[in-house]
Order: sequence, then C-alpha cells, then structure tokens
Amino acid sequence: MYTFSSKLKTFSFILMALGVVGIVFGFLNAPKTIEDVEKLLADSHHGHEVAHVEKIAPQAVDTHIVADTVNVAVAHVADSTHVETNNTTVDSTVHVEDTTAVVAVAESPAHTDNHKTHSKADAHYQDDHKAHLEHVLHQLQNKPWAALYVACIFFMLISVGVLAFYAIQYAAQAGWSPILFRVMEGITAYLLPGSIIFFLLLVAAGMHWNHLFVWMDPEVVNPESVKFDKLIFLKKGWLSVGRFLGTAAVILIVWNYVRFKFVKNSIAQDAAEDNAPYKRNFKLAAFFLVFFIVSESIMSWDWIMSVDPHWYSTLFGWYVFASFFVSGITVIAMITLYLKSKGYLEHVNTSHIHDLAKFMFGISIFWTYLWFSQFMLIWYSNIPEEVTYFVTRIEHYKLPFFGMLVLNFIFPLLILINTDFKRLTWIVVMAGIVILFGHYIDFFNMIMPATVGDQWFIGIPEIGALMFFLGLFIFVVFSALTKAPLVPKRNPLIEESKHFHY
Repeated sequence: MYTFSSKLKTFSFILMALGVVGIVFGFLNAPKTIEDVEKLLADSHHGHEVAHVEKIAPQAVDTHIVADTVNVAVAHVADSTHVETNNTTVDSTVHVEDTTAVVAVAESPAHTDNHKTHSKADAHYQDDHKAHLEHVLHQLQNKPWAALYVACIFFMLISVGVLAFYAIQYAAQAGWSPILFRVMEGITAYLLPGSIIFFLLLVAAGMHWNHLFVWMDPEVVNPESVKFDKLIFLKKGWLSVGRFLGTAAVILIVWNYVRFKFVKNSIAQDAAEDNAPYKRNFKLAAFFLVFFIVSESIMSWDWIMSVDPHWYSTLFGWYVFASFFVSGITVIAMITLYLKSKGYLEHVNTSHIHDLAKFMFGISIFWTYLWFSQFMLIWYSNIPEEVTYFVTRIEHYKLPFFGMLVLNFIFPLLILINTDFKRLTWIVVMAGIVILFGHYIDFFNMIMPATVGDQWFIGIPEIGALMFFLGLFIFVVFSALTKAPLVPKRNPLIEESKHFHY
C-alpha cells in the first residue's frame, strides 16, 4: 500500500494556499468601471504617446512653416485685389460689395451645417470610445475568470485523457499495462472534484457573472438590439444556455459514473474467484469509448470552440483530444517514475517506461499533424471568417502561439525519437515537464484570445490558478493511490505485465 508522504502533502497544501491568494488577487485587482479602464489605458499608453509626440514634432514645425507661407501668400493676394479695386469704377465696387454680401449670406448656413456635422462626428466618436472602453472592461474582467478556466479545464481533461487510455487498455486486452492500472485509477480520481469545479464555472458563465462566452448575452440574438449578431443568431438552436449546461451535466455525470464502475470492478477483481469483474470492465470500456468519441467532440465545441462562436473547424475535436490525451499519458509516466523512485511498483521496468514514452512521442507527432493540417488548410484558403482565428493569435500571441510548437513538437521529436532515451528516467521526466507546459500553453492559446483579446499577459491570476489546480491535483491523486494496493492481484493479465520485457 502506498503512503502519502507528509512532505508531498504539505507541498500540495502550500500550492493550493498560494493559488487561492493569486486567484483572489486577480479578481480584486480587476477594473470595476469604465473610468478604471480609461485610467489604465492612459497609463499604459502614456509612454507611447510621448514617443509619438516626439516623432511628429518635426512634422508640426513643417506644418507651421507652411501655414505661415500660406498666410503671407493670402495677404499678398488681398493687397493685389485692393489695388485693383481702387482702379475700378464705382459700379464695379458696388458689385463687389454686393457679391461679398451674397457670399457672406451663403457662408452662414454652410458654417451652421459644418458645425452640426462636427457635433455629430464628436457624438459618434464618444459613442465609439465608450463602446471600446466597455469592450476592454469586459476583457480585463474576463482575465481572472479565463485564467481560472484554462487551468481548471486543463487538469480535468488530463484525468479524462487517462480514463480514455485506461479504457483502451481494457478494450484491447493489453498485456503490458495492467501493472500501471492503479496509477491510472489514482489519476482519474481527480475527475470528480475537477468536474464539480468546472461545472460551477460553466454555471457562473450561464448566470452572466463573466463574459467568457459572448453568445450567452441575450442581446446578441435579439434582432432589435444594437448588439445583434446574425451569425450567432443562426446558431442559437445549439448555442443556448439550457442546452449547453444540460449537455455538460450529462457528459460529466457519465464520465464520472464510468470511472466509478471501472475502479469498483478493478478492486473487486482482487478478491474475486473468477474473472467476472474484469469482463464487466471490458464491456464497460467498449461502451465508454463509443460514448467518449461523441462526447469529446461535443465538449470541444461547447467548452472551448464556442468562446469564439464565429469560428469553427472540423478538426477541432481531434485536435483538443490529442492535446489532453498526450498530457494524460505523460502524467502516467511521471507519477509511475515517482512511485518507482520511492520503492513502489518494483515490477515496473524500463520496457514499461519505454512504451509510455513511445505513446508520448507518437501522440506528440499526431498533435503536430492535426495542428499543421488545421492551420495550413485555413491559412491557404484565406476565408476571412476562418483565417481571423489564426491572424488574432499571430498578431497578439506570437510567442505562445509559435513557442508551443517548439515545446510540443520539436523538443519531443529531438529527445524521444531515440529508442535508448525512452528508457532513461531523467530524459522522460524532462520531456514530460516540457510537454505538459507546452500543452497548458496550447489551452491558453485556445481560450485567451477570444476572452481577453490583446489584454493578456502571464501574471498573478494565471500563475495562481495554475498553482491551485496543480496542488489540488497532487492532493487528490496521491490520496487516491493510498486507497488500494498499487498492484492488481487477480487481473488475468497481471503476470504477463509483470514479466513484460523486450
């Protein structure tokens, strides 16, 4: 039986405590009014404006010189006209005076119309400026919510990825992996608390406590509103709060129920006299994988893609799956190596680690294939409503957008392509840390641009949310590992797994 070390438990509590402080700070520090936003923007643009003034100062001097030249020329023309007028007859002078009077009368209404036009332009500018400030206010208020959302969904989907991998092992009747089943069951224990917190975040969005999902604003589907959005209106049959929350509840309940039955049957198999619990898990795995294929796509559309409701991709479900699937497998490898280093799982050998590393490498390549396929087809077709997704990220998120390619593809490719490296603990751990960080940035790139726009930076709310959910994840997973023996006793394939070598 595994014993949760006091040092690791204390570490998890410290992470959670610091994380809560960071999350609370993020919410308290978010602007509350338009005036707060205006002050923030003024402060942030002050240096830029000074530089801009310095840049245009020479132009202003040139303009002043030109104006003086024009004034001199006008004065010269006036003097010439005055001289010519003195040489004309009186009738001509009267005619000029009459013409001047007519021109003066004509200029009066023109001046009035021009004044009205300027007034309307000023009013329009004020309205646009106010709308811009409200938009930035929503983005800055979204920032702590979005940071919380990214960290929450990332760690929850890690447990879902491990659950899917666990089900695949049962459905395939794999002989190499049963020695790792209890590690997988421990990781999937996080699914329940992670699901509860995540569903509460979805409810908060549905109650308009934040602006993460712009389509939840009833004004955007109201044809009489100035916020009316025709594209979202055409999708209102799917993008409705009731359907959204109902679907999320069903998906999370089924996932948690399947996880509960998996663990229950696995532990029952330890004391069983036949293989009935194992067979039940085999059938359950077949059902879950079918349900998972559908539910994973729906949750990708709802929970991630709908933050940007004008954009869609038919590859998106697979893309999200590859991201959290490789993250889940990476966590299995890292926790297995940790337990191995503490004297547990003595039957786990380099062949098991090699196979996990092969999955880490293979799914990383699969993720890259999906990323490139999605990016290349959309960028090459250059359809405005599709390509804007990548334009936004390249313009405002250049470092995280291209940086994750290095973290998620180039680094794993160079490190894990070597067969011998897949058996080295420090190599696998190093690659695992980079992969997990890279895919957290991947989720960051999927959520942040649509929710906070260009008002992003990695600050206290982002770090605090990451620390809190990491601490919670460690506490829940390692607490679950203490509930049952780390080695399944009567799994029909356990002996094959113990002696797995190649």
